[in-house]
Amino acid sequence: MSSTSSVPPWDVHRLPRADGSVFLVTGGNAGIGYFVAEQLSATGATVVLGSRNPAKAEVATASIRSRVPGARVRTVLLDLADLPSLGTAAEALEVDRLDAVVHNAGVALDGPPRRETRDGHELMFGTNHLGHFALTHWLMPLLSAAPAARVVTVGSFAAKSERLDLDDLQSRNDYRPKRTYGRSKLAQMYVGLELDRRLRPVGSTVASVVVHPGGALDSLTPSRPPVHVRTAGARLRGAPAALLVQGKHAGAWPAVRAVLDPTVRGGQLWGPRVFSLRGEPRREPVWNHLADTSVATRVWDASCDLTGVDLGL
Repeated sequence: MSSTSSVPPWDVHRLPRADGSVFLVTGGNAGIGYFVAEQLSATGATVVLGSRNPAKAEVATASIRSRVPGARVRTVLLDLADLPSLGTAAEALEVDRLDAVVHNAGVALDGPPRRETRDGHELMFGTNHLGHFALTHWLMPLLSAAPAARVVTVGSFAAKSERLDLDDLQSRNDYRPKRTYGRSKLAQMYVGLELDRRLRPVGSTVASVVVHPGGALDSLTPSRPPVHVRTAGARLRGAPAALLVQGKHAGAWPAVRAVLDPTVRGGQLWGPRVFSLRGEPRREPVWNHLADTSVATRVWDASCDLTGVDLGL
């Protein structure tokens, strides 16, 4: 993945080989994370599904193996809501290097009450953002040992319309679940871009890329029983939406490209081609509010304080 001189046009259905590479996908047992793992497994790479639910992770692993002959896929126990456990999870990978991590796992609550992790952080912000921030700290030695590793942060199109309250990052004063979710993903995206800005001056071989899946619906997602089963009724009900959005298999495409494509660079934002909601992955301009480095710095500093980790950057 080091040369771009003879790279063919990107084709989501004809992915380049990645034999010998090791990729970690957080939340790889369901949703977009499952399809990221399935697609990466077809490249010959070793794919590790990070999941807090071992039973679901094993079901997902069996599904991938049934669809991808010879798939090198395994699992690791990973609970992003439990910060003290993340160092142990990184050790449990039992690898000498990591070529990419896809920060995909997330919690989305539909309604109140406000909930907290065992560390006392608001559940969505603590899991979606702080957990991944701390995990990056523990994975950095493995990422740095690879020749050109990628940290791929899966944000959300919902974050485009959100703005952070830097004085209330954990929604203690005004908790609205959907807004809190969007803000947790926005914090992830800010830090994903800030990470790359901090990696470049120190000459790191690690690149940090931010992606989003656009609009990805279960009703447009192909069945992968028992991981995901789409009924005929759901398929019919979801058909009109296919004009604007897509299934989660397609929502995985930007993350997969960010892992594999040698033309992708750190500090970039990738999403679906059509109105940023559906279609093949393309690079898009970094959203105006995401380009505010002063906000990114404050989110970074707050993340260090709240997690107790320092990436040394």
